[in-house]
Amino acid sequence: MSLRREELRALRRLALPIVLANLGTMLMGTVDVLMIGRLDDAQSLAAAVIANAWIHGTVLFAMGLVFGIDPIVTQAHGARDHERAGLALQRGVVVAIAAGLLVSGMWTFSEDVLLLLGQSPETARAAGKYTLVQAWSAPLFLVFVAMRQFLQGRGILAPTLWVIAVANVLNLVLNWALIFGHLGLPAMGLTGAGIATGLTRMVMLLGLLGLFLAFRLQGPDWVRWGRRAISPKGLLEVLRFGLPTGLHLSLEVWAFGCATLMAGMLGDDSAAAHSIVLNMASLTFMVPLGISAAAVTRVGNLIGEGRRERAQLAAWVALGMGAAVMGAAALVLLVGRSWLPTLYVNDPSDPQVAGVMALCAVILPIGAAFQVFDGTQVVGSGILRGMGETRPAAIFNLVGYWVLGLPLAAWMAFKAELGLAGVWWGLAIGLAIVAACMLVYLRLRGPAWVASVAEPQRTS
Repeated sequence: MSLRREELRALRRLALPIVLANLGTMLMGTVDVLMIGRLDDAQSLAAAVIANAWIHGTVLFAMGLVFGIDPIVTQAHGARDHERAGLALQRGVVVAIAAGLLVSGMWTFSEDVLLLLGQSPETARAAGKYTLVQAWSAPLFLVFVAMRQFLQGRGILAPTLWVIAVANVLNLVLNWALIFGHLGLPAMGLTGAGIATGLTRMVMLLGLLGLFLAFRLQGPDWVRWGRRAISPKGLLEVLRFGLPTGLHLSLEVWAFGCATLMAGMLGDDSAAAHSIVLNMASLTFMVPLGISAAAVTRVGNLIGEGRRERAQLAAWVALGMGAAVMGAAALVLLVGRSWLPTLYVNDPSDPQVAGVMALCAVILPIGAAFQVFDGTQVVGSGILRGMGETRPAAIFNLVGYWVLGLPLAAWMAFKAELGLAGVWWGLAIGLAIVAACMLVYLRLRGPAWVASVAEPQRTS
């Protein structure tokens, strides 16, 4: 078997469970919105959507901080440095708790923040209450993320997948009971949905921790808890990798938030069409996101083993997988540009709905090009994380989205009067720039040339 095929098999084995887990996580949010939508209360639905945008935007930066353990764990595992990998988990948990408490604090002020962002008092109040009742769960979720990343960096994927599968069932039952008032519980509407989300996060952590202990998933990487878990030098190392990752993720998610605001400024039809196409893109994005996570593990493990040339090959294979998958997705979007949007509406023949469908058909070909660039850049960012080179991705996102992409989107949408198509062309150009920067960087300073971060630091 050729080396490329070996790497393809290794990456596919890692990526498939991660893709399924990502889809499961996304499904929980989708179920929440669908069930809140059944309340026939437009304000509750609007409050949930706005609150979740704020929740997602804040927790993503904190997740990036926790992702700082990725290059340490993956490379230490490849180098068989069990103590270093175990300490990375402990420090990841410490960072997760600290970041989670900060996020919880931010969520308690959600109503005030949303009022400052121009939301109506009624919607801001409802969104604030929805966020407040789940604020306690932010640290628990981030500790779950730290444990998931530790297992993922060592190629142990099934426990997380099982936990997320169970969490989806639990989330559905809790939403049904707490939103609508079943199983002897009062009907709490939107507040019930927030409580259900918080409880689900708690069970996710408890479930993974239970599997961790029952099956001794830490294996030889067990390290007794002590002062080294809160060593300033060790925590700063996690943050050295995690801060750029958090910034990179935040720059990306808020760039799409700004694009959504632009679409809203163009009118209701543009906002609706933008939401539909962006949802399609988000679904297909789960696949290269899984490949990206697989690349973190594979590249990091190989660098830790000292097999840098093989890590370089794994990087190119992962990029090829991401581009191929998203190329296929782009073809589907292009061919189905007229009928795919009809899946999101009840009556495509309604004149107002027909206008939204026509807009979707116009921007889906742009979204098809967007797909290939998006797949390439997200896999590239995973490779850089496995290398321990997290700063370049943040810089590339800053330049691609905020210096070039979004200003171009605003100019094309409003000055050149291209409307929603201009917004999407700006996003596509921004993504193309980020993807090109990733490819050039990996060609010149890829895994074959990187220094390992897996040196033992037993004194830290």
